[in-house]
Amino acid sequence: MRTIPEEVVADEVKKLVIRANTTLPDDVINAIERAKGDEASSLGRRILGEILENAKIAKEKKIALCQDTGAGIFFIDMGEGVRVDGGGLVSAVKRGMERGYEEGYFRSSMADPITRVNTGGNAPAIVHIEIVEGEKIKISFLPKGGGAENKSRLYMLSPSEGREILISKVVETVSDAGGMACPPLVVGVGIGGTFDLAPMLAKRALLRRVGDVNRDEEVARLEGEILKRINDLGIGPMGMGGKTTALSVHVETHPCHIASLPLAVNLQCHSNRRAEIEI
Repeated sequence: MRTIPEEVVADEVKKLVIRANTTLPDDVINAIERAKGDEASSLGRRILGEILENAKIAKEKKIALCQDTGAGIFFIDMGEGVRVDGGGLVSAVKRGMERGYEEGYFRSSMADPITRVNTGGNAPAIVHIEIVEGEKIKISFLPKGGGAENKSRLYMLSPSEGREILISKVVETVSDAGGMACPPLVVGVGIGGTFDLAPMLAKRALLRRVGDVNRDEEVARLEGEILKRINDLGIGPMGMGGKTTALSVHVETHPCHIASLPLAVNLQCHSNRRAEIEI
C-alpha cells in the first residue's frame, strides 16, 4: 500500500484549480480557431476572435477566463493500492480547492440552497470517486459555470421512441438554451443507466478532448449527426447568429433497464475549462 501525504494532494489540487481557471486547453483553442476560419457570419468571427484574445490574456496574466469560476467539480480515479494520510483524500481536495480559489482571486460561487448565503471558499468541493487498479491518483477538475449548467436537462424517455427522440431532445435542449449558455458549446450527452447515472455520464463526457469521437462507431455517428443538427440551428457564437453553435458533441452510454431510456444533456460554455493531474 502506497501512502501519499495529504499536503501533497492539497498542493497539487491548488495548482490544478488555478491552471484550469486561467488556461484554456489547447484542444479547445484549436477548435475555436478552426471554427473562426469556417464561420460564415462576420459577427460570429469577431466574437470567436474575442474569445481567443480573452484566453490569451487570461493565460499571460494568470487571471480568470470568466468571472464565473464555477462549482468545483472533481472526478477522481483512486488506485486501490494507495491511501492519503492525515484527514484523507476528500479533506485534501477540499483544502486544495479553497486555497486555489483564494490564491487565484477567483469568485466564490457556492451558496446555501435555501438561505442563499455564500459558503465562502467556493466550498464544498463536489467530489466523485471511482476505485481503480494501481497505486496512483488521477484527479480531473471541471469548474462548471452556472449559465450552461442551468440549461442542462434530464429526460426519462420511452425505449419505443427510438433513436430520433434522442437526437431531437439534445437539439431541443440547445435550442431552448439559445445564447444563454454562452456558445459555442461542448455538449455532453449521457444515454442509459439510471436516473442518477445518465447525468454523471453526460458531465464526465465533458472531460474528453474537444473533437475526440466515441470508440463505438454507432455512437460516433450519433455524435456527428447531433453536432450537425445543432449547428444547423443558426444560434451561433454567443447567440448572435452563425454556424458555430457547438464545437463538439460527446456521447457516453451505459446499459439500462428494458423499460427505460434515460437521457441527460450537460451543456458546457465556450470557456470549456478543465485540467487533470496524476499523483
